[in-house]
Amino acid sequence: MAQVRHRELERETYVVIYGVQDTLCECMGGDSCSMHVKCEKMAFTGVLAAFAVILLVLSAVIETSSLFLIAAAAFCVGIVLREWGIRAGAAFLTASFLVGLIVAPNRLYCITFLAMGIYLVLSEILWEKVAQSSKIQKKTVAVWIGKYIIFNAMFIPVLLIFPTLILAEEAVEKMFWIVLIGAQAGLFVFDKAYMYFQVFIWGKLRSKVMK
Repeated sequence: MAQVRHRELERETYVVIYGVQDTLCECMGGDSCSMHVKCEKMAFTGVLAAFAVILLVLSAVIETSSLFLIAAAAFCVGIVLREWGIRAGAAFLTASFLVGLIVAPNRLYCITFLAMGIYLVLSEILWEKVAQSSKIQKKTVAVWIGKYIIFNAMFIPVLLIFPTLILAEEAVEKMFWIVLIGAQAGLFVFDKAYMYFQVFIWGKLRSKVMK
């Protein structure tokens, strides 16, 4: 059984690698043949997608580090967003999420990954819009306000409608506001960690892998 499961995971990894590569080529404005050169230059993106899926699988195995591993998988989405734009990042997120649903043991973690990825996609769109606007003077403040609006537009409905996904049923009433306030701090930490990753980690690795 273990050998069969291993082969299934291996096949799904190949699906991610080749499927995401073709999707990204199309997102760059051409078919797989005419964009062959560009696809070769970004072939590592398929491996990155497989890596993101592996992180999702591990998040269900190493429960003590689940949030860290899910966030790391979402940071892979951020790499594609920064390198190839919104469409490619959204395609990468969609492909990784769908394969994650198939191979990852915990689907709730896959949904958490999807929510983090959507937040990053919308945040990048927000930053582009704010940066292009000549009417907004305090751009950093505007971006942070927008980020909190994006986050709470996703988080609060879940907390209100499906509180037991986050809290034990007996703790919903007592912990509601604590969780809501704590989530705001959690968003700040997540966003700062993402920016640190982009600047200091991916910034250094980029020259080595993007050849």
